[in-house]
Amino acid sequence: MDAGFVKALIPDAQGGQKMSSVDFSIAAEELTSVDVNVPTALLATGLGLQAIIHFGTDEQKERWLRPFTGTDALLAAFGFTEAGGGANFDSKDPSVGVRTHARLEGDEWVINGTKHYTTNGTGWEGKGPDLITLVCRTDMTKPPHESLAVIVVPGNTPGLEVSGLIDTVGHRATISPKLTFTDVRVPAGNILGKPGDGMEICRMAFNWTASLIGAACVGRMRAAFEFALNWAKTERRNGPVPVIEYQNAGYMLVDIKTRIEAARYLTWKACHHYDVTGGADEELGHMAKVFCSELSVQAVYDTMRLVGVDGYGDQTPIAAIMNDVLCFPVYDGGNMGVRRRQLHELIARDTYDGMASAEGRVAG
Repeated sequence: MDAGFVKALIPDAQGGQKMSSVDFSIAAEELTSVDVNVPTALLATGLGLQAIIHFGTDEQKERWLRPFTGTDALLAAFGFTEAGGGANFDSKDPSVGVRTHARLEGDEWVINGTKHYTTNGTGWEGKGPDLITLVCRTDMTKPPHESLAVIVVPGNTPGLEVSGLIDTVGHRATISPKLTFTDVRVPAGNILGKPGDGMEICRMAFNWTASLIGAACVGRMRAAFEFALNWAKTERRNGPVPVIEYQNAGYMLVDIKTRIEAARYLTWKACHHYDVTGGADEELGHMAKVFCSELSVQAVYDTMRLVGVDGYGDQTPIAAIMNDVLCFPVYDGGNMGVRRRQLHELIARDTYDGMASAEGRVAG
């Protein structure tokens, strides 16, 4: 909060000091090169607020965004992933997909359902975040393009319960809660847009976070590389010269560093493209998320191969970094379930233009 990163998420009109996506990606890389957990809470707050930033009315923005520019360290969350996963949230079959349901009763929405992996969902004290932008259905008989909605739920609303915690191998200080909504009542005016707009709201929110995950991947790769490089320059492994003097070790380090640079520049390009297109383009952000997340696993694994068995234990930071990067391909819209499908659907369109992203235009 004191560093101004939360304010950097908020538009100036609501008292913030909004950064460009490129500037935010640089900050995200620096933070994640040291620790992945604090910037994860920050980015999850940004994800939770994106729906309000892009789809809220002026009154909704003022009511829900301005408190995040104050002196209190507030947390927001995006309630997306269902207990059965989130990959098919946009399925045209109304009998599947999002099962969390909001029923309009008078001037209130009555919400029931369960969400998993809602980062920041516990808040600071286990009682829920300051607000959740919740993905739900308003009519279970209608497909998501008619019924998918995003409703803002204050974290202290009665009926909202942290019903469990999912123990993850990495991101150890980032809690992955199970949230249960039992007859949670919020005002009818807490909906963003109208039923059916949830499709576009989810798309826009994940477009913002996609390329920034690339920056987080770069940060963790960088931490592993910097350790491995210093290790290779100082460690002899009972041999006559430092490890870096051997060609295979030097070549591995060159390959790892090349991957980091490639990931960084794709991330910057994707962030710049998000800003240029106002978040309308779907291609580069998803490509950055897929490419950087899977590259980070390979790069950190190669630092482990270089360092050897000590990289598998607690004598070096490599194993912990590996546990962190293993999360990137499967969270925030997993690569196999969401990201690749979105890219597949994009390039299959008759309107798809393969050079548009390179030239700063919307791909299709």
